[in-house]
Amino acid sequence: MLKRWPGFALIIGLLVLWEITSKSGMVDSISLPPVSNVFSTWGGIIADGTLLDYLLPSLGRIFAGFLLAAVVAIPLGLLMGTTPFIYRLLEPITELIRPIPASAYIPVAILFLGIENEMKVFVIFLSSLFPILLNTYSGVRGVDSILIDTGRTFGVSKIRSLFQIILPAALPSILTGMRVSIGIALVVAVVAEMITGNSGIGYFILDMQRIFQVAEMFAGIFTLGIVGYGINFVFLKIEQYFLRWRGEANPV
Repeated sequence: MLKRWPGFALIIGLLVLWEITSKSGMVDSISLPPVSNVFSTWGGIIADGTLLDYLLPSLGRIFAGFLLAAVVAIPLGLLMGTTPFIYRLLEPITELIRPIPASAYIPVAILFLGIENEMKVFVIFLSSLFPILLNTYSGVRGVDSILIDTGRTFGVSKIRSLFQIILPAALPSILTGMRVSIGIALVVAVVAEMITGNSGIGYFILDMQRIFQVAEMFAGIFTLGIVGYGINFVFLKIEQYFLRWRGEANPV
């Protein structure tokens, strides 16, 4: 954490610059209130529980869609990487759907699922699916064939080889795909809540903008930043735990 002090110093510097420019009148303080006002408002809506009431539904949707995507994508990725027929069957539809922006799914999802929670979870699931699927497939295809051949030499069956050789070797790629997907899930959840929401942090931010409660709006945006950073930090720790056999990383 101490190695990251330049990054945190930059953030503090930008916040100080924000405070100075707003209070000095260099920018419109109504549209961009002083950051001290934003933090004061942020503390107030945290203390009275308002922010938590909006944040918890978003987190529930994010993790529900993300976990569903992981449960579906990892087995499919393993099958695509180990079974040529499954790859030839699924590759065309995967490459057809994957480039479509996640927000484009929302109108279709509304037609079939309405505007309630199910629609938002489905859109998050669909947008989170492909990074995990493709990274799992790539990880499986990248496994050294010598490892698999060595296992066969020692009489390891195909099923045991899948779980004892291929899956552990592909795990770094799978976890990378999952980390990318959790970030996408957060973005898509906010977009879905802004378009069709009556709850969630995305709805809160847009609603505060509509009634011109700008400090509350920025507090919601800051909350998204903190939540995103926290989720990524926790996921990195989980990744380090499962990949501890690789040894300690030494980032600069």
